[in-house]
Amino acid sequence: MKKKIFKFFFIIALLIIIAQVIFYFFPKKEVIKKSDDKIESPSYSSNIIKDVKYTSIDSKGNKYTITALTGEIDYSDPSTIFLTKVKALIELTNSNNIQIVSDYGKYNTNNFDTIFSKNVIVNYLDNKITGEYLDFSIGRGNMIISKNVIYTNLDNILKADIIDINIETKDTKISMYDKKNKVNIKSKKYNGNN
Repeated sequence: MKKKIFKFFFIIALLIIIAQVIFYFFPKKEVIKKSDDKIESPSYSSNIIKDVKYTSIDSKGNKYTITALTGEIDYSDPSTIFLTKVKALIELTNSNNIQIVSDYGKYNTNNFDTIFSKNVIVNYLDNKITGEYLDFSIGRGNMIISKNVIYTNLDNILKADIIDINIETKDTKISMYDKKNKVNIKSKKYNGNN
């Protein structure tokens, strides 16, 4: 009878030791229950800059300054900044200054190229050009104004689709999208078409 009791306690002790080994070396896996609650991602507003100002000078000494009420850095391309209420001043070493204003802009901090859009106004001496889109490039040395372009000076009013101006030489190409249409020039003095 002592042998049976001994075997019984031996088996129980062995089971306890095996159970402890199993729980020690093979911990219980936790089951994580997924919740249907949506986690809101944080709002990133740190990329908005107020009172933006960039200044650059090219190898010829021409200075380009652009200011805006706000600027927002593009997450996909940090060298691109979207601007609102934009003003630009181009100070040329061999010519008079050019001023540009628009509602919106897209500025590249690497090459200083700027796209102005909506209510674009360009002022140079007694010349004023209005349009909806302006592509300005210091590297190319030109600006291309398009969409509802109206060019006015002291003597004339000109309507065209595209005006391409070399900012150094002031050479200007004026054209229409459809070659069948003609550029409309009206003299202020004679109040008629020329």
